[in-house]
Amino acid sequence: MMRVSMIAALGAGLLALSACGGKGDDKLGDQAHDALENKADAMDAAATQMGGTDRDLMKAKAETTRAAADAKEKAIDDADVDASSMSDAQKNAVINGN
Repeated sequence: MMRVSMIAALGAGLLALSACGGKGDDKLGDQAHDALENKADAMDAAATQMGGTDRDLMKAKAETTRAAADAKEKAIDDADVDASSMSDAQKNAVINGN
């Protein structure tokens, strides 16, 4: 009986681990998100120097860039990219959209 309990507990533990999903490395998605957020921040800063329609367009572009940052981070995380197997050049390409 004790053996059955241990096997059941081990199975439950493995199931819980697999439910966590992925390799646990969301760093690449975070970095891609941060890169786009920085671009959006620069657009907002530039917008403060503009007036009228130009300012409004730049602010709208910054918001679109922020939405793209969220979408890109989610896509990378959902793809469960194993960044440890990528070269630095490959990581930079994913982060910077090249």
